[in-house]
Amino acid sequence: MKDYTFALQPALADEPGRQGLFSGFAPGTVTLPKGFRVSGKFKPLPVDIILEKDVAVTMRDGVTIYTDVLRPVTDEQVPVIVAWSPYGKSRGNAPQYDDLFRLLGMDTSVLSGLHKFEGPDPAYWCAKGYAICHPDPRGTYNSEGDARWWNRLEGEDFHDLVEWCGVQDWSNGKVGASGNSYLTASQWFMAAERTPHLAAIAPWEGMSDIYRDLIMRGGIPDYGFAETLRYAYIGKNQREDLILDAKAHPLRDELWEQRAPEFAMIEVPAYVVASYSNSIHTPGTFRGWREIGSTRKWLRVHATMEWPDYYVEEHQADLLRFFDRFLKDIDNGWDKTPAVRYTLHDLEGNDRVNLTATQFPPTQAVTTQFYLDAGTGAMVTGARPAAKASYDATARDGNAQFTLTVDSETAFIGYPGLRLFAEAEGADDMDIFVLLQKLDADGNALGQITIPNKSPQMQAMTREGASILHYKGSNGRLRASMRHLDDERSTEDLPVHSFDQVEKLAPGEIVALDFDLFPMGMLLYPGQQLRLTVGGYNTLGGAMPGTENLMPDNRGRHVIHTGGDHASFLRMGTMPGRAALG
Repeated sequence: MKDYTFALQPALADEPGRQGLFSGFAPGTVTLPKGFRVSGKFKPLPVDIILEKDVAVTMRDGVTIYTDVLRPVTDEQVPVIVAWSPYGKSRGNAPQYDDLFRLLGMDTSVLSGLHKFEGPDPAYWCAKGYAICHPDPRGTYNSEGDARWWNRLEGEDFHDLVEWCGVQDWSNGKVGASGNSYLTASQWFMAAERTPHLAAIAPWEGMSDIYRDLIMRGGIPDYGFAETLRYAYIGKNQREDLILDAKAHPLRDELWEQRAPEFAMIEVPAYVVASYSNSIHTPGTFRGWREIGSTRKWLRVHATMEWPDYYVEEHQADLLRFFDRFLKDIDNGWDKTPAVRYTLHDLEGNDRVNLTATQFPPTQAVTTQFYLDAGTGAMVTGARPAAKASYDATARDGNAQFTLTVDSETAFIGYPGLRLFAEAEGADDMDIFVLLQKLDADGNALGQITIPNKSPQMQAMTREGASILHYKGSNGRLRASMRHLDDERSTEDLPVHSFDQVEKLAPGEIVALDFDLFPMGMLLYPGQQLRLTVGGYNTLGGAMPGTENLMPDNRGRHVIHTGGDHASFLRMGTMPGRAALG
């Protein structure tokens, strides 16, 4: 592999709030007895657990990283689950993370505190006959080298650790991977390395193309969450810097190719968990599920947020069945699990979950083209006469809206695609944001807090930000000058932009813009509306509390053309609501 040069910055020193009970560097082996408690906030261990702390593992280039291994007390060889992330191998009980979970309304007393942040709980898995491997990747904490950040080189390191796990005398030679967010993104890269001892992966929401999903989504610079992540890297040397990379490489060149895995190379069984509502994970998780080469893959689309979803007892048991099948070779009927289990949100307290299908969107969904009518503000199925609408591109509330009213219970499901004919007045470019929402019969926009804490304070905190925690509908964004499509990868339902060239607009030029909105499953009842809002401002705000919103580069007015020779339309799968129930 060519050694692409990623930008580097010094890593940060550790802080007390990030430290957990076993954070100190102390190589050695201890047995944590049944009943042991990290603290009164966490549950006691249900079994004895062997903790091998700060075990040195050598990467292929000679760099040493350190990992903790937690495994059951048994003479039998056991499978291993690896949780790869830079957030600290012994810090799941650190105040920083415990306070965050409690803010979200999660009951941490159901966890042992031995888990990595966003990772599997050793107390649960050791009791089920599994070992858990908690590495500090290269360049983090006491591990040597410079920290790598979501790229194929990091996938090579992860590969090397999996191979180390596979040949330990306590290992049965089968290794899996699990966890949320970073622990998902890293799985894509590692699995694409065709790691021999890897038996299965469980990506539970996470990005899969760092340019498209995070730093330059829609071709628009968005550094808010990447700025937050800069402070997650604790170590003694340097760490890669996504923001500096984006500023030096604004187009999707070979550097960014290295920050996207080769999905076709992933052939191991995969249990993929996604949602429609995570503003940085949703498209990447669905992309990973669609594009991996494995013929043994399962998708479950849940209705909340990944952290509470991951630790629900029912879902842990489901994951156990998956790993038992492929890491222990137990014939437990997992293979009969529906290929797709999906959700339909109604955003009124009656979401329909665990609906089954052979594909996503389900075969019952009929793709329908709804044409925008700027003259009436409606979306209709027939051709419309030429019309146009415009808005102040610099105003937070500047937008054009189009609505569709349903007369029967209707599910809108799949990958919404928007073809928009637009013109810039007083500018040579446009940053356009679109949002597809459900309105009740009185015209009120509906949304849903995705975490257990649904207090008025959380409602206020997420009203104009923290979009991961408050689902408002399917969204998309695009910079007009980055509109060029990748013809080899694009399909009728899923446009894929190349992001490798800049095409500025000439005065008076009307261009066709193709938006790939987040996949969705939305149930509407008679008299309710689906509303499409087109504007020049990201009304969703930043991803998490404290994450800054991006600043669009807009001037003048945006003109939206509809009907006639410029028939803007929304393409969407629909089916009767009763069809989802079989």
